[in-house]
Amino acid sequence: GLVIDGRTLEHILHDSLQNIFLELTEKCRAVVCCQATPLQKNVLVKLVRSKLKAMTLAVGDGANDVSMIQVADIGVGISGQEGMQAVMASDFAISQFRHLRKLLLVHGHWCYTRLTNMVLYYFYKNVTYVNLLFWYQFFCGFSGTSMTDYWILILFNLLFTSVPPIIYGVLDKDVSAEILMELPQLYTMSQ
Repeated sequence: GLVIDGRTLEHILHDSLQNIFLELTEKCRAVVCCQATPLQKNVLVKLVRSKLKAMTLAVGDGANDVSMIQVADIGVGISGQEGMQAVMASDFAISQFRHLRKLLLVHGHWCYTRLTNMVLYYFYKNVTYVNLLFWYQFFCGFSGTSMTDYWILILFNLLFTSVPPIIYGVLDKDVSAEILMELPQLYTMSQ
């Protein structure tokens, strides 16, 4: 890992040292910046997003972290002694830092698999309906005759095909939480 204080970070964020700093950070598993100003945190996250084209996660617990959380792709606010400003600006809120692991490894994995399966389901649903309309046009000689009334199409999308993804999204857990906590490699494999 790499630990940098606020004064050193101020010198690094100048244009001449940015590329060297980014090359060094790519070789580290973790980079911790301590005693950095809110502006330095903001600029650092912007630098990583723009130059490395990486997805960024910002974790903060106070008002001084708000700009960093808002600039990052995903912001996590920790409610604590410094107030609720970081929580209000974040995408996700947790009560303690130790809950970050479960948020990422368990709920992140479940959310990722649910969203990918939901997208596949909607593609399948729409391809099925369009395929039905396509073959109907052969039957009616490409006259443009509508096969169904508009209210059947509304019911098809609203009632008949909306229940499965809702149930799946609420109840599906492809891997148990215990296994996901024991094997963090599953998170990267699912991507």
